[in-house]
Amino acid sequence: MNISAFTTEASPHAAHIDRIFYGLSTASVLIAILVFGLVFGFSFRFYRGSKAKRGPLPHFLQNEFEIGWTVATLFLFLFFFWWAATAQLYALTPPKNALQIHVVAKQWMWKVEQPSGVREINELHAPTGEPVVLVMTSEDVIHSLFLPALRIKQDVLPDRYTYLWFTADKPGVYMLECAEFCGTGHSRMTGRLVIMKPPDYARWNSAQPQSSGLAQQGEALFRSLGCSGCHAQASSIHAPDLNGVFNSQVHLSDGRTVIADEAYIRDSILDPRRDVVAGFQPIMPSFKGQLSESQLVRLIAYVKSLTLKPEARQ
Repeated sequence: MNISAFTTEASPHAAHIDRIFYGLSTASVLIAILVFGLVFGFSFRFYRGSKAKRGPLPHFLQNEFEIGWTVATLFLFLFFFWWAATAQLYALTPPKNALQIHVVAKQWMWKVEQPSGVREINELHAPTGEPVVLVMTSEDVIHSLFLPALRIKQDVLPDRYTYLWFTADKPGVYMLECAEFCGTGHSRMTGRLVIMKPPDYARWNSAQPQSSGLAQQGEALFRSLGCSGCHAQASSIHAPDLNGVFNSQVHLSDGRTVIADEAYIRDSILDPRRDVVAGFQPIMPSFKGQLSESQLVRLIAYVKSLTLKPEARQ
């Protein structure tokens, strides 16, 4: 095993996590030295037959000593809890307008799709200095994407989306692996995280086999499946308008209000009768079993691209 894969820092978050680790390790070592030092010191001083004075502590030390070490331990614990919690809470919220890269896990490989439409197997290219959000799902069982150089890990689950984001600051090639036992080929489910400077990332993107972006591929699939026949504004069939729907509030027929994020759009494609939009009939057919995860990624990318009303885009 290459230990440098777990010690190299490739992001500010990784450096922060390492500081927490070193702080906890240092505090643990110092406390262990103190405790063992007192144990051995008292053992030699108060061994049976020694002339050391024995008896209760002076009255003014009995309560103060107990309260003092209990309060000190409590504050030390709260400090480390706050320190670690701030790092984890910060990692939960990606910045707006971050570069979105889709990841689909499958026994036993990682399938990556860049916003430009470039597809990768067991490789993930990303630029430095730019927030990157990984939108992840699984085609079969539970996996877990682990990027040691960035000190981040996230479970990847079937039938739902999970998210992971980072801002890398050190170009290089790093490990990418699955951290959840997912079958007999789990140990082979590895890959490479390739961090590049923005100009190099742009050149790499343009050098790949030419293909349309995810949104353009999704639009073609949208039309080939006949979705435009219902969701187009001029359609005679009464269906919700998808322009500007992403990340907006959607009122449902049962009185609930939900946010139209990636998970909602995915569920609306596969199980359209579950969350019916208010004012519409549940007539949309389910595409469950007819679309792969990669096709769902493209359809969702197309719906996300419809951020403005048609008249506003002209």
